[in-house]
Order: sequence, then C-alpha cells, then structure tokens
Amino acid sequence: MMIHNRLIHVLYAAITTAFTTVFTTALTTALTTLLLSTTVFAQAPATYRQLPITIEGYTKPFPPVHIISNLYYVGTYDLAVYLITTSNGHILINTGVNNSTAPIKANIEALGFKFSDIKLLLGTHGHWDHVAAMAEIKRMTGAPMMMHEDDAELLETGGGYDFRFPQGRGAIYEPIKVDRRLKDGDTIRQGDVELTIHHHPGHTKGSSSFTYTTQENGSPYQVLIINMGTINPGVNVGFMPGFPKITDAYATTLTKQKQMRPDVWVSSHAGHFNMHDKYKPGDAYDPNRFVDPAGYLAKVERYEKLYLEQLQKDRATAKPSN
Repeated sequence: MMIHNRLIHVLYAAITTAFTTVFTTALTTALTTLLLSTTVFAQAPATYRQLPITIEGYTKPFPPVHIISNLYYVGTYDLAVYLITTSNGHILINTGVNNSTAPIKANIEALGFKFSDIKLLLGTHGHWDHVAAMAEIKRMTGAPMMMHEDDAELLETGGGYDFRFPQGRGAIYEPIKVDRRLKDGDTIRQGDVELTIHHHPGHTKGSSSFTYTTQENGSPYQVLIINMGTINPGVNVGFMPGFPKITDAYATTLTKQKQMRPDVWVSSHAGHFNMHDKYKPGDAYDPNRFVDPAGYLAKVERYEKLYLEQLQKDRATAKPSN
C-alpha cells in the first residue's frame, strides 16, 4: 500500500511538473507574442494625411531605363527612382509618392531583377514625392534606410517636421525609421559598389547627392545622382524661420555642385536632367546616352541664376526689422 501511495505521489509530481512546464512555456509564448504585437503595432503605419496628387507625371507609368552599367531608372514619368545593382543585393534610391511601390516593383522585375534583393535604401531628400513609399518598401524587403542626418527627423515624422511649416503640419506619409544617419562625405558600401554622400542643403536641410564610379566596356564612368538646388513655391531664400541659414545653404550647395565633374548625371526628377529629351521608350541601350558634362554644368548654372533672382526679390520685399 505504501509503495502504491508513493507511486501515486511520483506520478502526481511528474504530471504537475509537466503541466507547469507546458503552461509556463505557453504563457511565455503568449506574453512574447503579445509584446511583439505591441511593438509591431507601435511601429505600424501611423495615421497620416496623404496629399492630393495634382501632377500627372508623379503617377504616370514609365518603363524602366538602363542608364549605364549597373544604374537603372525605375520610377514614374517624372519622379526618379534608381536601382543600383551590386554583387550582393541592390540599392534603391527614392520611391516616389505613397502608392509607388507596385510600379517600382514591376519595373525592377521587368529588368529581370528581384524586388526582394533590395538590401539598402537611400533618399535624396525627405519630401513626400520622393520617399512616401519608403516605409512600405522597407517592411517588404527588410532593407535598412540611410539618410543624411539633417533630413532624418523629416522622414521619422512622416514629413511633419518640415522647415516650411515650423508650426508643424502632421504626417503626410508613413513615418520611416532611419537606421543610419549619414554625414557629408560618408561612404556607403553594398557589395562591390561604394557610394559617397554629398550634403547639398537648400531644397531641404538634408538634401543630398551620391557619387560612385562604375565600369562600362572596361572604361570608368563617374556617376552623379544629384539633388538639384530647386526652390519650392512659398520658400523665401532670404530667410525662413524654420531654416535661418537657408541663404548660405543654397549658395554653398550651388558652388559645390558647379565644382563637380560627372560623366553621367541624373537627378531626383526626370525633368531635371532632361531624361525625356535624351531617351524615348524603345530606344536601344547606349552607355553614352546620359554622358553629358556640359549639360550638367548648364543646368546647375540655370538653377543658380534662378536662386539669385529669387534672393533679390525676397530681399526687396523683406519687412524692415524694428
């Protein structure tokens, strides 16, 4: 009888231990899942107000363009998005407006590349028409996002922290977590490609351009993906409360850009580098199509002229200080 009772106690202890272990494991799993769900929810798309799209070229489809070597245009008719292929995944620069993911993905796949091979995300600046789909693409690919430090807050507030609206305006695109805040002159390596970032403020505080060297038929080409010093409506280049140094920023940027000597150059908008004059859908690939150093300098000088004219107007209409 004593042996029987001991056996019952042993069995009871074993069952209790097993039950406790299973229950504890289940509870731990449930709590972990709940915690992760809470974390994911905290990082889920925040509420934002999508701006109306009034420019047809922002969403008008356009077939992908082979610019040169490992550089491809995969954006819409006007909003430039660039794919740089490397030996270890690919780099995507810019995204376009909020619902640009599908056409970008379609263009990448039309070139024979995999959307899932995107391993690094970059942006020329943080305005909604260039990065509004970035958060979605970041989730889909798992690629880290890198941005110049002066535009990082613009991305992370979904465009809400914009010097044009010092009082704030709320998010206008899904906020994007910036994984690395870049500084002028930093290098970014992915596979066999190394980019250098150039801080070109004015259009935004953190506007940036990227340079790298590529090879085509054994010859090196200096490639520049530039953010031009354009001026948005309503911006006073003489002074902005949210960007007190805007005058010097534009002046410095335009001086630096005039000193650059790219072989091939492209920009944040197709119109900035006259893409539609240089290429028509169906044209055969020509590595020299976008070799245009003279056109580059002429374009920068044009934007410098517009800046100086705007500065003169803004200073002439400035209210005298008391």
